[in-house]
Formats: sequence, C-alpha cells, structure tokens
Amino acid sequence: MKKVLVPLPEYGFDPTEAAIPWWLLTAKGYDVQFATPRGYSSMADMRILKGTGLGIWKWLLAARKDAVVAYHQMSNSDAFCNPLKYSAIQPGDFDALLLPGGHDKAMRVYLESPQLQAVVADFFARQQPVGAICHGVVLAARSKDPRTNAPVLHGYNTTALLQSQELTAYRLTRWWLKDYYLTYPITVQAEVTACLADARQFIPGPLPLHRDDASHLHRGFTVLDRHYLSARWPGDAYHFAMAFMQLLEA
Repeated sequence: MKKVLVPLPEYGFDPTEAAIPWWLLTAKGYDVQFATPRGYSSMADMRILKGTGLGIWKWLLAARKDAVVAYHQMSNSDAFCNPLKYSAIQPGDFDALLLPGGHDKAMRVYLESPQLQAVVADFFARQQPVGAICHGVVLAARSKDPRTNAPVLHGYNTTALLQSQELTAYRLTRWWLKDYYLTYPITVQAEVTACLADARQFIPGPLPLHRDDASHLHRGFTVLDRHYLSARWPGDAYHFAMAFMQLLEA
C-alpha cells in the first residue's frame, strides 16, 4: 500500500483541493496521512466550505456539495484526526507528496514553513511524486534545492492558480471581504513564474469556465513534468487526483 503525505495548515485550506483527492485516493486503497504544524487536526476554510459571506457569488466561489460531503468524511477519518507534526515528518516514509491550496491568510503558516519546504525539496531530490494544486504550487516554488539554493521548480513546467482567477475573485468580493482573496500582495502566478527558468514554463491551460467532476474529467487541467504534477484551482480537483494516481502507478 503506497503512502501519500498531505500537509495542511491548522486552518484555512481549500476543502475541495484536499478532500476530493483524499476521497479518490483512499477509495483506491492508498494510505493517506496528514501533517499539521503542531500535530492538531486541521480545519478547512469555513467561508469556502459553507459559502459564508460570499454573497451573490456563493454559487461560483463556494465548495460544491460533493466536496462538502468528501470533506466531512475526510475530517472524521482516523488519519485526519491524528496528524503528524511538521517536525516529525520523515519524507522517506512516504511514496508521494500532495500539496493542497487555499486563500485564507491562515495558509501562510503552511506556505512559509521551512520544515515543509525542506520536505518538498527532499521529494524533488529523490524524484518522488509530488502533486500541487492552486496555492500548493507556491509552497513548491518557495522550496529550494539545498545543494544549489535554486528553487526546486527551476527548470520544470508548471501551472497554478491563474492571475486572472485570483484577481477576478478579489474584485468580485473586495467591497466586503477586503483582500481575503489575495493571500499575498503578489499573485500566485506571478510568484511561481518568477522562480522558473523561463516564464514560458508557466502553462495556464484552457480558460477555466467549468469545474470538473468524475463524469467530466476533460474540464480539468493539469501539467505533468517528470515526477511533478500541478493544477490550478478546485475545478481541476478530479482531473488532478486521477492524474496523481496515474503518476503513482507509473
């Protein structure tokens, strides 16, 4: 049974980007383990999970019912309720690493963790499967090869949350949510692109108009480069999870 590590912050991750991959991976028999900063169970961004405060854009921005159901199943699992501490992670104990994203400012603890960045760098050094979606790609982009001090994504093709997506969500909600949809002043696409050897290695994919699901995988988009798989937003979650499983079996 292959073991997949999913690090999370204590609060604020996107429920779709964690729960849909967890649901599909565990259904296929993979052993999914979690890690949090202090070893306490995590909690998803309640605004996205429940649609609280999203106003007339709830239908567009909140998690869908399938993701909510998957999240509640995941949050009641033994692995989710008993995560590792970041400091206790032994990368060699795992076959793959999966990095979800999220917008809430509480994600910064996860995105800025030197311990997680070292874990990501270890997986890249050993060329073990790494999957990153949305802001999870920022964590990968900030991780550096200790031998060269270069970003581990330098020389890789990748995608991530598009600047157009991030700024659209911000502009639709800024009058009451302020900068909620801007985790940092710099957009995800801008930060990720800056760490690449060539800006053309950031691949935006087709216009993300519709979310994917088990019956419409073609709506999702991912970029695979060697052992590294990336995706853009919750609308890619099913495609991302299925491609990640194919990478694990390759």
